[in-house]
Amino acid sequence: MTAIAVTRAYDPPAGEKGFRVLVDRLWSRGLSKARAAIDLWRRASTPSDALRHRYQHDPARWDEFRARDAQELSMQEAAVRELLQHCAAGTVTLLYASREQQLNNAVALREYLQARENDVVR
Repeated sequence: MTAIAVTRAYDPPAGEKGFRVLVDRLWSRGLSKARAAIDLWRRASTPSDALRHRYQHDPARWDEFRARDAQELSMQEAAVRELLQHCAAGTVTLLYASREQQLNNAVALREYLQARENDVVR
């Protein structure tokens, strides 16, 4: 599988190439699609509102969040397969809005996609 980058949506594209996917359930406040250079907004690949509110970027809940997020993603097979196909085609950058850079849904999604890299039909 090619590289899956994780970048904050508010950061300007740093010359990286590839397919840019916003993976937040809500559109990033004050961010235009053009400014963020977003190719796709993939809401189906995001944690549910209930999971987002339960987690609230609490590091003590990170493992629980990742496990529950993986359960939710397993029920979104078409959306996950689409992302895996983009990953197989080249570099993908997952964009998120959170100020938390290490423990966020884009990081969890990258881990999930990397674990499923062999599932893609080329």
